[in-house]
Amino acid sequence: MARLAGVSTATVSRALRGLPTVSAATRRRVLAAAEQLDYEVSPSASRLAGGRTGTVAVVVPRITRWFFSTVVEAVEEYLHDSGYDLLLYNLGGREQVRQRVLRTANLHKRVDAIMLVATPLRPADLTALASLDLPGVTISSGSRVPRWPCVRIDDVAAARTATRHLLDLGHQRIAHISGDPDDELAFTTHLDRRRGYQAELRAAGLRPDPSLDVESTFTIDGGNRATAELLARGGPPPTAIVAACDEMAMGALTALRDAGLRVPQDVSVIGIDDHDLAGVLGLSTVTQPAAEQGRLAARILLDPLGARTLGPVVGQRGADGDTPVILPTRLVVRDSTAPPRAH
Repeated sequence: MARLAGVSTATVSRALRGLPTVSAATRRRVLAAAEQLDYEVSPSASRLAGGRTGTVAVVVPRITRWFFSTVVEAVEEYLHDSGYDLLLYNLGGREQVRQRVLRTANLHKRVDAIMLVATPLRPADLTALASLDLPGVTISSGSRVPRWPCVRIDDVAAARTATRHLLDLGHQRIAHISGDPDDELAFTTHLDRRRGYQAELRAAGLRPDPSLDVESTFTIDGGNRATAELLARGGPPPTAIVAACDEMAMGALTALRDAGLRVPQDVSVIGIDDHDLAGVLGLSTVTQPAAEQGRLAARILLDPLGARTLGPVVGQRGADGDTPVILPTRLVVRDSTAPPRAH
């Protein structure tokens, strides 16, 4: 091919890899020669020649949760369309696995970039990531990595929106079910959403009642157990429940039904996420764009790699990545919320 194009083999390699050191005229000659010889570039060979693996590591706390699986699916689709592969690390909620993935040589020379999805980090993790000297991006809450862009929603604002909806309906005795503080990975989303719930109550002149705040896991079963505990505490039952995620809200629906309470006639329920089943169940929620967070994070991540990404990056962030890209949330009112009976 080099002889046919009248250039050196090194120039052929640079032209086929799209490097800017080759003139447009020379690139056209090389491409014409390649077409004449029916030559196809091997992506893996090109990556190896450039010191690249063509692979992005994606770390998630639990792949079985709706948010994480939705994000990963969107990221994988975007990476595939951009010519990259995805190497998934599912921590399974275990601290030991998190340390093994982030603090050992697991990622060294195996990937070109790293994406952390809602993965809290310790100081030792930050040191280990810095030593890899790879581009990275974080999604959702967790820990910020210096100079890494972050894509997320405002979890405090999302919880305030959910609580404000119930207040506007006339509810005052509003309960809150949230995440498990004993989670090994110290997941932080529930902390932000609790702050939002409490802040909105205070803004309405109401004092948060600890007896109306129950912690459990971010699952349907966790929401069921939290709601059952809430009802067993005695005293006047709440007229509404803010669940920190839709899966917990679904568990609340089953617990209320088992207790003989009607939704929304007796108790209103609202979640956060807009899970795929939320519409089927008539669950009011604050929707967050999970798939869009994944696509946008993948687009930002591939940018410093010089990848051919699909469209411009949307949103604002600092040049050093320290300003997060915050995507908007939206209130979706369905059948699970209504004014309290007294109204």
